[in-house]
Amino acid sequence: MEIHIIAGSKSDKGVVEKAERVLREAGIKYTTDYCSAHREPKRLDKIVQRSKADVFICIAGLSAALPGVVASKTEKPVIGVPVSSKLGGLDALLSIAQMPKGVPVACVGIDNAQNAAHLALRILRLRSVDDQG
Repeated sequence: MEIHIIAGSKSDKGVVEKAERVLREAGIKYTTDYCSAHREPKRLDKIVQRSKADVFICIAGLSAALPGVVASKTEKPVIGVPVSSKLGGLDALLSIAQMPKGVPVACVGIDNAQNAAHLALRILRLRSVDDQG
């Protein structure tokens, strides 16, 4: 597994599937979990600690704490995908984009899990360049 997708809710499945489609087409191994940073913090800790992935894609709406919480628990790259909701996804977008110093999260457009997958692929390519050089 090279990429770990974590979504905050099963209601985010349609957005998750966009990322999964890109990764499948690229032949990249990935896994997907659904876990709320607010409702299941201990389970999220275990998911992040046990993951062997090189990159996390975190998909969340509303307050969208998930990407930041994951980034606070790992040194691996985290890409946040804001999900449209009551405020058209602006609430989630701002939550993901406004991380405190030292807790970086890359942020793509609202519901744009395809770009998250493409960015994750580019990050993986950097690793393979380092391995060759």
